[in-house]
Amino acid sequence: MAVKVSVIIPVYGVEAFIARCADSLLAQTLGDVEFIFVDDATPDRSLELLSAAVDRYPSRREAVRILRHPENRGLPAARNTGLAAARGEYVFHCDSDDFVEPDMLERLYAAAQEKDADIVWCDWYLSFRQSERYMKQPDYDNPTDALKAMLAGQMKFNVWNKLVRRRLYADHGIDFPAGHSMGEDMTMMLLFAVAARVAYVPGAFYHYVKLNTGAFSQHYTREHMAAVAYNISRVASALEARYGHALDLEIACMKLEAKFPFLMSADRADYRVWQEYYGEANAYIRANRYISARRRWVQRFAAKGWWGLVRLHYWLVDRLVYGLIYK
Repeated sequence: MAVKVSVIIPVYGVEAFIARCADSLLAQTLGDVEFIFVDDATPDRSLELLSAAVDRYPSRREAVRILRHPENRGLPAARNTGLAAARGEYVFHCDSDDFVEPDMLERLYAAAQEKDADIVWCDWYLSFRQSERYMKQPDYDNPTDALKAMLAGQMKFNVWNKLVRRRLYADHGIDFPAGHSMGEDMTMMLLFAVAARVAYVPGAFYHYVKLNTGAFSQHYTREHMAAVAYNISRVASALEARYGHALDLEIACMKLEAKFPFLMSADRADYRVWQEYYGEANAYIRANRYISARRRWVQRFAAKGWWGLVRLHYWLVDRLVYGLIYK
C-alpha cells in the first residue's frame, strides 16, 4: 500500500487523553495513512485505552503500528523511533494529549500535492477546559521568510501543525535531539532551512490542549532554560553554517523569545534568569518587528531593570486577562 502520510504519536502518561487523540486520528477522511504510536514505557493505562480505540476502527487496524521503548527515553527519542519506521511520503507529528479535526490530513496533503510543497502548515486552537482560542498563523510561500518568522516569534515552530515531506529528514540527516526535550520543536526550523517550497492552509485543524486554569503561561525553571539553550545552540550553529550572518537579527530574536517566559512572572528569581541568558541579544529588542509592541516594551523594561513595570504587565495580562478569560 502506498502511504501518503505517516502520523507519529509518542505515548507517555496520557491515559486521560489518548482515547480522544486516537479517535480523532483514526477517523481521518484521508486514506492511505499509517499511524505509528510509540510507547515510551508509559506507566499508566494509555496502551490499554489505545488498543480499545483501535478496535473501534477495524478498517484502520492494519494501518496502526505500536512501537515500544523498553525504558522511558523522552519525547525527541520517541519521535526519532517513529521517523525511523515511517514509510509515508509526508510525516505528521501529533502529541497524544491533543486532538485534530477529521479533515486535517486531507486538507494538508491536498495543499502539499497542489503546490508540490515540502512543508505545509495551518492554524490551530489553544484548547482550555472551558474555551478555545483560535491561533492564526502567517502566510508565507518562501521557506526563508517563514524561517525568519519562526526565529523571531511571529510564527510557531511547533511540530504538530506541520506536514513535512519525509525525505527532508533523510536527505539532510535531520532528527530530534534525543535527551534534550525542552525546545525540541526547534527542529522544524532546520527543516524549513532545507525546504524548496512551502505552503500555508488557512484554517485551524489542530487542538493543542492546555488545561492549567491559573495562567496562560506555565512555570519555567532554570533547568528548563538550560535545556532550551542546548536546542538554541544546535539551531543557531546549523543556520549560521548555512546562511552566514544573514540571519543574525532573527537568531538574536529567537534568543529573546526563548527567555521571554521568565518575564511573565512576579518572581525576582525568574528575572535573574532572564538577565543571565543572552544579554548580547538585548540590543536587538527594538529591531524585532515580527512581534507585538507590547512584547517589545516588556523586554525593554527588563533590559533597563524596570522590574516594577514588568511585574505590572504580568498581573494585568497573564493573571487577569489570560488567567480569567482562557480557562
